Amino acid sequence: MSTITTEAAVFGYTTLEQTWPEFEAKILTFLGKLGLADKALHCDHVALRVNSIAAADALKQAFSARGRIISDNQINGRTILIIELDKPLKLGSFSIDCVELPYPGDTLYPQEGWEHIELVLPSTAQDCDGLSQELAQLSPSLVPLLQGQAASLTEAPIKVKFSSPKGDKERLANPTIAFKQADVCIKIHPHSIKAVIASEQD
Repeated sequence: MSTITTEAAVFGYTTLEQTWPEFEAKILTFLGKLGLADKALHCDHVALRVNSIAAADALKQAFSARGRIISDNQINGRTILIIELDKPLKLGSFSIDCVELPYPGDTLYPQEGWEHIELVLPSTAQDCDGLSQELAQLSPSLVPLLQGQAASLTEAPIKVKFSSPKGDKERLANPTIAFKQADVCIKIHPHSIKAVIASEQD
């Protein structure tokens, strides 16, 4: 087992193990609120957030001992690692075989650790408008949210963000729709992270 460095001892792999059940419960509850729990979507990866290079380096070491780095890319000016796990993480009925580990940028996160999961809605959509239309067909209850009418639908506001993050070498359009409530976030995009990585080789 990899050793977490003293500098990053406050936050490391052990903390991730301990906080996984709470993260899992929050994600599953949020999936239900969004009406996506029964849509048989594939969860291609889970993402972390850290505030120090020391913590990122320690987690890189820890996860590398449990898998292999399949992508080391620059996105919006910072390093993003994708680690394929030897043993997938279990989250409800999902089997998640990749972890996204972003190195810190300019944003200081109020809480380090598990940050969001990403779901794949197979689609040929080239932009967020196209993906939004297909998502609305899959789950009509999301239409008000997608149209910016979230405030009256829930006890706490659900924020919706449309983006098209792209690595320096990527050639595959992968528009993303993110739903966030408090500290829980679920993102949806048309292509799996492995497909996006493969596009870098083309």
